[in-house]
Amino acid sequence: MPQSASTSKSHPDPSKNMNPDGGTPVLPIRRALVSVYDKTGLDRLAAALKAAGIVAVSTGGTARALQGYGVSVEDVSSITGFPEVLDGRVKTLHPNIFAGILARGDREDDLEVLAEHGIDQLELIVVNLYPFASVISRDGCTADDAIELIDIGGPSLVRAAAKNHAFTAVITDPNQYDAAAAAISRGGTTLAERRLFAAQAFECTAEYDAVIARWMAGHAGLVAGGSQPVSSEGRPDEPPLPTRLTLSLERRLPLRYGENPHQSAAMYAPADTHFGLAGLKQLSGKELSYNNLLDLDAAVRIAGLIQNSGAAVIKHTNPCGAASAATIDEALEAAMAADPTSAFGSIVAVNRIFDAAAAECLLKPGMFVEVIAAPAFTAEAVEALKTRPAWKASVRLVEVPPGDPWSPTAGLELRSVAGAMLAQRPDETPDDPAAWQVVTQEAPAADLTQPLDFAFT
Repeated sequence: MPQSASTSKSHPDPSKNMNPDGGTPVLPIRRALVSVYDKTGLDRLAAALKAAGIVAVSTGGTARALQGYGVSVEDVSSITGFPEVLDGRVKTLHPNIFAGILARGDREDDLEVLAEHGIDQLELIVVNLYPFASVISRDGCTADDAIELIDIGGPSLVRAAAKNHAFTAVITDPNQYDAAAAAISRGGTTLAERRLFAAQAFECTAEYDAVIARWMAGHAGLVAGGSQPVSSEGRPDEPPLPTRLTLSLERRLPLRYGENPHQSAAMYAPADTHFGLAGLKQLSGKELSYNNLLDLDAAVRIAGLIQNSGAAVIKHTNPCGAASAATIDEALEAAMAADPTSAFGSIVAVNRIFDAAAAECLLKPGMFVEVIAAPAFTAEAVEALKTRPAWKASVRLVEVPPGDPWSPTAGLELRSVAGAMLAQRPDETPDDPAAWQVVTQEAPAADLTQPLDFAFT
């Protein structure tokens, strides 16, 4: 491939402005490779590229979008000398691209290789990956759909740029565009910025691979996120536990504080998990705390076990009451009556839509709760809870989307211990009163079977 006119300008002089640990303190950006699936905020980055006169190497929809914003674009195929093939599966996987990313600007031999082959350095790589996690969570997603959304070129570009962060900056998230645009506007990226971007890039690819690994394990019939099954002492009909678990968690919710006010805390969840507390939506009230979520978890779990309309009341992780009834307000009434004193300042969860009748049940004189959780709230219920100033300012209304927390995307129940994690299969053995064994001389009356079954649940 003939050397382009910009090639000689793209090679920084390695003798100038060098850090002792390699890389220029401020790395000018002359050429960028931009390939993004999610084009959110691309206009902001494009404005900076255009103003700085940076050439963007791109392809497909990204190239068209950049051209629409007035950016000078060079098609990837003009650099590789090879068209997109296999329905776009192969676009950027080419030495002319990766040499431009991986070349070390302080190595004369690297620069000589680039010059010999007419390859320009790429000082900025902007890539976000195919949305594998969101696709596999959709109803009706097939194995073929999922496999086509396993990005190959994107992670390869990201990892190459992150490895060579001394001479290449890598952007993997639209939330980084403002920082990238600011760097472009002032003449380039600093080594500290490139190190930060590189760390975030490896976090991105690690999480991406972890989600794929969990899905692949489930697709192969293993516990999600695991590999190489080993024997287990559990039920013989259960698949064995894996020898390795791959976990990648993203921060979903910053918390007001931890177990104590002086501790910071946050809630994390796998990128492909959006049910239960991982998908909660807070409608009102102050920030949730670490202890709130512990209580909320217990309340939601108990309410979720109730087949009819059900309610659970939790305080300091201890159940104050739980009830099943024909309607949510009746269930709430019974659950709160179990221990009215402890129910003050508690966390409440129901397993049906929280309506105005349920709100009136809680708004009785002398009653207050910290958090109310439900699959959804009616507008009338929200309005009713706002009639009391103290409730409006303090009580948290939280929508918790229903879903099986032990679905294939989860697979195991995990708990941290000092320096390790414990894993077990969830207790999914159904209760069958007919199989109970009476160990006392007198059997309970028949009309006690249902209450005992509820209590045991």
